[in-house]
Amino acid sequence: MRYVRYLCIAIFAVALISVALANRGLVSLQVLPTELSGLFAMNPSIQLPLFVVILGSILAGLLVGFVWEWIREYGERAEAAKQAREMRRLQREIEKLKAEKHQGKDEALALLEKAS
Repeated sequence: MRYVRYLCIAIFAVALISVALANRGLVSLQVLPTELSGLFAMNPSIQLPLFVVILGSILAGLLVGFVWEWIREYGERAEAAKQAREMRRLQREIEKLKAEKHQGKDEALALLEKAS
């Protein structure tokens, strides 16, 4: 199974390298469209290889997706934490009730009942 995973990683790496080699041409990235750049009196731009733009866009999309999903699951995480606190509280209460039940009894018998 481990070799299958390594094979998939290798195929993915070869695909990324081939995309990078096929798209080495420089492209100009601008912050604003040229029509709006006159309103702000500045339009910074940068020259990057196309594969950097493609891979950067994929990484940015993954990052946005991960953050979006983390925010979306907040309610589920909060509910799980609430249930865990409630379970710990109930376990402490059970231990307290068992201790009250065995109060005044022989310690050996109380331990045997507690174990079962």
